[in-house]
Amino acid sequence: MRRVVLVLALLASALVVVPAAGAKVLLVGTYHGVHGKYSSLQAAVDAAHPGDWILLAPGDYKTTSSQHPRGRADEAAGVLVTKPDIWIVGMNRNSVIVDGTKSGPACSTKAADQNFGPKVKGKAQGLNGIMVFKAKNVDIENLTVCNFLGGAGDAGNEIWWNGANGSGKIGGHGMWGSYLTATSRFYNGETTAAQYGIFSSNWDGGEWIHTYTSNFNDSGYYIGACQDECNQTIDDAWAQYNALGYSGTNSGGSLLVENSQFDHNEEGFDTNSQNNDDWPSPQNGACPAGVGPPVAGAPSCWVFYKNYVHDNNNPDVPSAGAAAAGPVGTGMTISGGRDDTIMDNRFVNNGAWGAAFVPYPDLETPPKDAIPCEGGTPNFQITLFGLPVIIPCYYEDSNDAMIGNTFTHDGFYGNPTNGDIAELTLIGGPSDCFASNVDTHGNLTSSPAGLQQSKPTCGGQVAGNNNTAFLAESACDTQILGPGTGCQPGDKYPRRKKVVMHALPKHLQTMPNVCGHVPANPWCPAHKGKAYE
Repeated sequence: MRRVVLVLALLASALVVVPAAGAKVLLVGTYHGVHGKYSSLQAAVDAAHPGDWILLAPGDYKTTSSQHPRGRADEAAGVLVTKPDIWIVGMNRNSVIVDGTKSGPACSTKAADQNFGPKVKGKAQGLNGIMVFKAKNVDIENLTVCNFLGGAGDAGNEIWWNGANGSGKIGGHGMWGSYLTATSRFYNGETTAAQYGIFSSNWDGGEWIHTYTSNFNDSGYYIGACQDECNQTIDDAWAQYNALGYSGTNSGGSLLVENSQFDHNEEGFDTNSQNNDDWPSPQNGACPAGVGPPVAGAPSCWVFYKNYVHDNNNPDVPSAGAAAAGPVGTGMTISGGRDDTIMDNRFVNNGAWGAAFVPYPDLETPPKDAIPCEGGTPNFQITLFGLPVIIPCYYEDSNDAMIGNTFTHDGFYGNPTNGDIAELTLIGGPSDCFASNVDTHGNLTSSPAGLQQSKPTCGGQVAGNNNTAFLAESACDTQILGPGTGCQPGDKYPRRKKVVMHALPKHLQTMPNVCGHVPANPWCPAHKGKAYE
């Protein structure tokens, strides 16, 4: 099945990889005995001009200093890129390491080796890894980034395309990330835990392909605040041992996640609506005017396609904030999201639910300059477990399509409502729909029962199903309202015992033919300029 978006992306990348006239190649480190001019990535970035390439030799590039965008002292980065149209390429994905530690072995597990970032008013701000700030078409390839930790600032993101976080505007356009690894090996509580692996915010356009993330207390991947015009693709991603394999707040318009694997996270995948600084809300995957779905047959432009979501039953991961409320044992949730398509995926061995469609009750105080409860229901009143509750901003999920997915051994915890699919609707509105989904062991299980029979077609107004049994079980699983709330006699959900930080898989695939798409240089003197693969 060919997709117009993919074809256009390939054409665009083919144009990008043709070296610009006069482009220079800046060499960092020593490769095959040939010394580069630069010893640090930041020094090469500072010397580069638009159109230039930066190559990094294998090595452990420690963080010795930090920079931040003007006026954003809380967004310090070990490497800050503010110039457009630059390629940053490692010569080997597994041995080129941009390292948040200040001493010790690469990606050290010891507290004394960590860099907790600059201090502002006596508080360590944490540190981001490679941060591209409002610079268009910056491409990062074939390297590992690790141990950039959280703190009092907006930090703990290993690779971040930042289009001016919190601005409510798109500030960055175009990017490419491939053969990237993002992880952290250090954990000493959530206040300094690394938060995100590969991250974009306030950005329009780009693709991440052949990537791996692990050990983050929010999510391995994040896309948000893209003004319903994300125009981004995640392809061949692998997320493990995170609170959420992927999270996306208010990320709408055209967004494709395909051919990827999410496993051994607390929860595999979550997209949500939220009234915070990732404007605008709600999360809406409807196609913008004049734009078609990225996958033939999909009814919307936000598409989760041909992914493998399995074994997300791990409570022993770093977890903080809203991500900590991800329901352990769940393949994916659409949390207050609208017009999203989940199509032709495999959900396997997720103990609570394969997939769940739930409202998002936003209990946080929005930023001062935010629209009060943008796109949601303000001051929504509900009685939960005998107690009246007022939710400042409530987002109902609606018009989401689950089509042609396969479920195997999901819901094996055996608690009430655990199974393949669950849906909770309290207010009602445009109907979610479920069609051609199968359970390889027999009948598809759902809560409420018979979802495929009762909601085969999206759209059309439906009343709330008030699925109180599922509401209670999700409260029990997430503990969002306190330990034990919603739990029924005999309920069993895994609880955290001890956070375990996992080593990287061995021999993650490095980029074939690194020299094939860069200008001739002392490290690549005899190539023929082959097209990028």
